[in-house]
Amino acid sequence: MHLINLPFHEAGHIFFAPFGRLIASLGGTLGQLLMPCICLITLLLQTKDPFGASVALWWLGQNFMDIAPYINDARSLTLPLLGGNTGDSSPYGFHDWQFILTELHLLKYDHGLAAFSHGAGTLIMLTSSLWGAAVLIKHYKKIKSCA
Repeated sequence: MHLINLPFHEAGHIFFAPFGRLIASLGGTLGQLLMPCICLITLLLQTKDPFGASVALWWLGQNFMDIAPYINDARSLTLPLLGGNTGDSSPYGFHDWQFILTELHLLKYDHGLAAFSHGAGTLIMLTSSLWGAAVLIKHYKKIKSCA
């Protein structure tokens, strides 16, 4: 799923660039979190597809889990980045979450924030799975009663 999320992450940097360096850096994560939210709202409100919305919610949770290792790496800068560099060896000398957390004076909380992101993702994915299962069961009972 990481490669599916990556274009939305990179597009987020571009989309949020007019709002300054900090928001542009955060924009990558915002982009990859906003896309499943947009899909969820569209599927739920416009197309009235609760099962599709549960899948979009699962995708949102997966994105929280996807960003957790990146947040966790803010101090060590050892994760491979796009282009083959690490945060430590990148041409600009950092990666998004190192910059974000440094600017917000929260760098020492990188591991805790990563754990929170991972936990939130897990909880969202479990919730969405239960929601999707409930929708399928309701649909099955409806079909069964019509037969």
